[in-house]
Amino acid sequence: MFLERTFFERDPLTCARALIGHELVARGCVGIIVETEAYLATGDEACHTFFRPSTREFMAAHEPGAAYVYLNYGMHWLLNVLVKGGDGGAQDGFVLLRALEPVHGIEQMRERRGRHALHALCSGPGKLTQALGVTGAEHGMNLCAGEEIGFRPRIAHPEVETAPRVGISRAEHHLWRFLLKGCSYVSLPATRREK
Repeated sequence: MFLERTFFERDPLTCARALIGHELVARGCVGIIVETEAYLATGDEACHTFFRPSTREFMAAHEPGAAYVYLNYGMHWLLNVLVKGGDGGAQDGFVLLRALEPVHGIEQMRERRGRHALHALCSGPGKLTQALGVTGAEHGMNLCAGEEIGFRPRIAHPEVETAPRVGISRAEHHLWRFLLKGCSYVSLPATRREK
């Protein structure tokens, strides 16, 4: 059973935290979500809506639970999910899927990544999409439809910790990165900052 659209009808911070411990399923591969980042559509300089009219148009045209996929620095596809918390759009935004603990389809992930070490398969947003075979073709896909890609409930009440977002140059100070506490599959532990 996949998470329904109502799961994504809340603000990005709440949703980013709530996704920790659930499964991301993609074409026979499954991983437990162990790291996410929240981006607010209004007032967040690190969010694409701050400087991309096309992102604002995407938000207006799509329902919560839609995939927002973009090519980062021309090299890595990054998978986000659109969330809409209401309040006239003030609580809308995206959740970036940053890391997974692989649990099924591991050999397929290894083949796509060209890596063997389990902890290195999905320990970053670009690694995650490569391991799952996610590309720009999934942009706009309904992740609540229960088809090729979606989310399934897994861990009911995981212990979550927060940290500053990484890989950005604006609004870095917000503690809007959420991690499964003590997990070795995250891209960067909460106690360390990206250099």
